[in-house]
Amino acid sequence: MLELSESNIHLNANTADKQQAIEMAASALVQADNVENGYLQGMLAREQQTSTFLGNGIAIPHGTLDTRSMVKKTGVQVFQFPQGIEWGEGNIAYVVIGIAARSDEHLSLLRQLTHVLSDEDTAAKLAKITDVAEFREILMGETIKPFEIPAANISLDVDTQSLLTLVAINAGQLQVQSAVENRFISEVINNAALPLGKGLWVTDSVVGNVKNALAFSRAKTIFSHNGKAVKGVITVSAVSDQINSTLARLLDDDVQTTLLNGNSTEILTALLGSSSDVETQSVEGAVVGTFTIRNEHGLHARPSANLVNEVKKFTSKITVQNLTRESEVVSAKNLMKIVALGVTQGHRLRFVAEGEDAKQAIEALGKSIADGLGENVSAVPPSEPDTIEIMGKQIHAPAVSEDNNLPANAIEAVFVIKNEHGLHARPSAVLVNEVKKYNASVAVQNLDRNSQLVSAKSLMKIVALGVVKGTRLRFVATGDEAQQAIDGIGAVIELGLGE
Repeated sequence: MLELSESNIHLNANTADKQQAIEMAASALVQADNVENGYLQGMLAREQQTSTFLGNGIAIPHGTLDTRSMVKKTGVQVFQFPQGIEWGEGNIAYVVIGIAARSDEHLSLLRQLTHVLSDEDTAAKLAKITDVAEFREILMGETIKPFEIPAANISLDVDTQSLLTLVAINAGQLQVQSAVENRFISEVINNAALPLGKGLWVTDSVVGNVKNALAFSRAKTIFSHNGKAVKGVITVSAVSDQINSTLARLLDDDVQTTLLNGNSTEILTALLGSSSDVETQSVEGAVVGTFTIRNEHGLHARPSANLVNEVKKFTSKITVQNLTRESEVVSAKNLMKIVALGVTQGHRLRFVAEGEDAKQAIEALGKSIADGLGENVSAVPPSEPDTIEIMGKQIHAPAVSEDNNLPANAIEAVFVIKNEHGLHARPSAVLVNEVKKYNASVAVQNLDRNSQLVSAKSLMKIVALGVVKGTRLRFVATGDEAQQAIDGIGAVIELGLGE
């Protein structure tokens, strides 16, 4: 793993343009004895070939393959430009990471940075931080720990006929772990829980959350509360989006079945499974392509950029996973995430495309990869053949893309969120449940933050929109029940989404 010391970080830097920023990074690499004089020319040449801007204010200038011989030892130099630098095509870079790599060692750093740099709020924070230690911790993701659920938070076979008792058990367990304050306890005890269906209920609080945590209690036998079945209660404390993948899984049918019938181990596995499980289940009509990378140096910046440019020619939603490394599933339209997959020669990539031109997209990607993505490829044939398959039957309604290339028959509406505390977990779950009632593809956009359109059937993505009171949400629906979906969404928002 490539290490980053505080001496490699330069805060509050100032320069006139992109070339001077690259010159500063090259000079720092020379002074650190990472590269020989002349490496700068390789960095500038790389920039001429393909922009090294990754998105979210991050750029990673580095040399060409021809200048690898000038690298003495792998290293990076990080510059923060609070005022921002024009990086071409309207992109503004606030953090510039100059890279010198003798092989693919720098890819480990990019994998470390992926989850941090793909978050807009975190990237914006990096642009303004004045403490170098804090900057390094955030950049390296050292302040972000995986979300975990202790086994003690799962209480099964509780001998009770009281919903309040189950809520109290959960709240008490979260308090024992110092995950919540007393006002959280008061809030969840005094406010009604939300029924998710099948006898499962969820409760949370907008106050008193100390850290991400979840507790689940299940009664020995099913009982009734206000005419609705009760079997189990989930209580959530949320302070960051690290818990979002688990929140998303709460609406998955298989996860709910496990909560109702599984043992503690099975429940923990269901709740803490890969965040990609819910989002990447096989969709009827989705086209899947599995291809081997033939490039001698894998997917460094240039072939990755060529891959992303090919993907962006199509309106379909396209994701990719590095099967060899068993990576998470990421958007194939995000250059930073492609590079951070750490793809080397011989790695197998799995692409999934959903949309009207999905088949054309996957076929074009297969050809581009076979041709080397703008580079020479190995003459040795891959150990496994490339494959393309269609999952199930073709879908009838066109899927809504997560960009603005919308079908002509899309129905749109804008609604203002009136909830005092915005869309935290509970109202978000109500919204998602409403959307799932309709035979329609529905996407939503936070107009006030100019976010991308995301699936309105994903609890994780709804929560991640960062919706506060007064936020304007734009919904786009296609399919047989598109109008009914828009009408239903408007109605539940008007009623306060259960609050």
